[in-house]
Amino acid sequence: MQQSPSEHVIMRETAVQHSISGRLKKIFVLTGFLGLFIFLKQEVHAQRSPNESYFPTAQQVADGYLKSQLMDSLTKNKIYNAAVNGHWIQNEKNSPGFWYIHQMAQGKMDYRLVEAETGRQRPAFNESRLAALLTDKTGKSFIADSLPLNGLQWHKTFEKGAGTLNNIWTFDVEGKKFGYNDAQGDLWTLQGGHEKKGSLPWWRQQGYDFVPRPSRYDSFQTDTISGDGRFAVAIQKGNVFVTDTRTGKVQELTTDGTDENPYGSIAWSEDNNYFVAYHIFPVIDSNVYYVLSSVPGTTRGQLKSHPYKQPGDPFTAYVMHVFNPLTGRDIKVHTDTIDYFPAPMIHWDSKDPSKFMYERMDRGNQRFRIIQVDALSGDTSEVYDERAKTFIYESRLMTYYLPESHEIIYSSEKDGWQHLFLLDTKNKRETKITRGDWIVREVDSVDTQKREIWFRASGMNPGEDPYYIHYYRIRFDGTHLIDLTPEAGNHTVRFSPDKRFMLDTYSEVNIAPVTKLKKVSDAREIAVIEKANIEDLLATGVHLPTSFVAKGRDGKTDIYGIYCVPSSYDPAKKYPVIENIYAGPQDAFVPKSFLGYSEMQSIAELGFIVVQIDGMGTANRSKAFHDVCWKNLQDAGLPDRIAWIKALAAKLPIVDDSRVGIYGTSAGGQDALDALLSHPEFYKAGVAACGCHDNRIDKQWWNEQWMGYPVDAEYAAASNVDNAYKLKGSLLLIVGEADTNVPPESTYRVADALIKAGKAFDFLPVPGSDHTDGGPYGRARKKDFFVRHLLNAVPPDHNGNEKFTLPKTGIR
Repeated sequence: MQQSPSEHVIMRETAVQHSISGRLKKIFVLTGFLGLFIFLKQEVHAQRSPNESYFPTAQQVADGYLKSQLMDSLTKNKIYNAAVNGHWIQNEKNSPGFWYIHQMAQGKMDYRLVEAETGRQRPAFNESRLAALLTDKTGKSFIADSLPLNGLQWHKTFEKGAGTLNNIWTFDVEGKKFGYNDAQGDLWTLQGGHEKKGSLPWWRQQGYDFVPRPSRYDSFQTDTISGDGRFAVAIQKGNVFVTDTRTGKVQELTTDGTDENPYGSIAWSEDNNYFVAYHIFPVIDSNVYYVLSSVPGTTRGQLKSHPYKQPGDPFTAYVMHVFNPLTGRDIKVHTDTIDYFPAPMIHWDSKDPSKFMYERMDRGNQRFRIIQVDALSGDTSEVYDERAKTFIYESRLMTYYLPESHEIIYSSEKDGWQHLFLLDTKNKRETKITRGDWIVREVDSVDTQKREIWFRASGMNPGEDPYYIHYYRIRFDGTHLIDLTPEAGNHTVRFSPDKRFMLDTYSEVNIAPVTKLKKVSDAREIAVIEKANIEDLLATGVHLPTSFVAKGRDGKTDIYGIYCVPSSYDPAKKYPVIENIYAGPQDAFVPKSFLGYSEMQSIAELGFIVVQIDGMGTANRSKAFHDVCWKNLQDAGLPDRIAWIKALAAKLPIVDDSRVGIYGTSAGGQDALDALLSHPEFYKAGVAACGCHDNRIDKQWWNEQWMGYPVDAEYAAASNVDNAYKLKGSLLLIVGEADTNVPPESTYRVADALIKAGKAFDFLPVPGSDHTDGGPYGRARKKDFFVRHLLNAVPPDHNGNEKFTLPKTGIR
């Protein structure tokens, strides 16, 4: 059971005294006398006023940096079996089991075989014998519990020479491929061996069986042959030519195409009597530029450029035509020119091949339609038409076409939550498949025979973090909803190829992962395959992150986040807060699965409370929660974040909400600077790395999704460039000079505006780096920046005699 923050502090003060003796031995072994000295100095503390702010001495600063470095090193590779990568073994009709690698300390491992029906485990093969055979075969020494078998695969049947072998393992070692028969103890080098025909492809053997979300866009073919092979379409000098392969007759079906505006992107009907093609009016995107300043072997900067579509830029236009290869008839479809996104995928009606459907999102992302076309006449009708006052999240739309039954499964937030619907296109009847104050996150597969949908959702379980993902199955009519993963936590599932079994791994941010083998039909647990071993991690003294929930700006909505504290904090002190922010509306970002160690904890070791929060305007909650971002990216959920931090300070005596810093990268860089500009009364220092500081400069698809189209005054209102003159706090800007994601000038324009406004700030350009937080160097400078501005302390002199390194403990 997770403690509340206040309970956590009380328990921490007493538990430290009881646990110190056991941990001293571990710390002593791991870090030597220096680590022991620091541990004692920080763990054993006197009782002081809870209102005393933490401002470290020079020695405490040096100790904090050393502790941070030590923890960065000591915590590496200290979590075992956090996930089970099950490789399913497939017979002709079912999946009898799987093999996986069981991890142990010091990089040791063994290979285990699991029987699916019972969950019983046994060694996959005789590792000692295989190690001896490999040693003999290669002349290099191999150890049984550390066999580096790359690309390991099991084959039910395998051809060797003129014979066929059963139950064979193949793998790569030292760049050579081997076959191994465990029953006979036979190891041989593979030269011509191969899996017997009829066996499953590698991706099925690995258990990848889910149906991915279909693309809504065509593949831009320019030459294609009909499904029956009778007709061949070619584009010549921009026009459509069809050849009858039986007679050799060639027809020119269009004459208005040119090399500049050609026809293309062909899609054939299932009966091969029609094909769709588009008269295309291409748009060449303008370039953005950057200079590589430090290319080895040169004495001049290297100018680079690449096409980059920004908000408001035009798209290639597509005019839809339907052609009949038998008659040569060309019909221009009675629909508007498609001038947003590529040519759409065509969905032909399997029972009436003269009809097809396609999807259309209008620019501005406020209208989504499914349009039906009559190939005989070119007439169109709207099968589905959804409009939104704010936005429709284009990349989260899910559509699955069931042509045999004239049905479409689609997702929508039109009732306030992301749910699934079934549309009977023939009878114009809609059925709501899922419902409630929760959201469908993804559809894994659709079973048209059983009329079932396998999907992921979050927020369905009362009393649980609404971001936790669970896996479900439901019928098309909305009945027989089954939770395949009822255990509390954030779940990841891998199904067996026959979908009879599943491996379910779940955890919470500070609760170690568990992997269970389950029967899919009734979600019955067969066996616990692994419980992650985190004993070595905890022995380092690391403090795991803690979840916290507080009300947002409206006093009603729950806002979720986590916080990290120094692993050896003084409960009589108050520590400044640093927020790790990324408020991009495309998702939610607070970790939900087990987080053993992170950059947040590394920063916390210097003497900070480091937090991460999902405020309003981010995804994976209700539509209203998400809509806060609409034409309002400068909001960034900051009012909710401020309320959350204040609530944490009220609950946790060690939190000093009068000293708050913030850092972020990309959209988080935009958010971090925005926090200083919009809420200087709360945020005092910020590090903004490669920020998309002006949404007019950044990529089109991301910014128009949230800020709308056309580009209007809201874009200027959200611009950190236009608002740079408001800066009051301390700022560090970081930018990679070779950023191909967000043009570097986004940051340089902020710098220009700050200079023109007479503002003081720190600036770190990183030569040769792409979209980055500065890498290890930038992260080190970020730590120094917050030590200076929130702890009022001087970081160690990294250039001089005070530079420190890890003690020589043999730790890597």
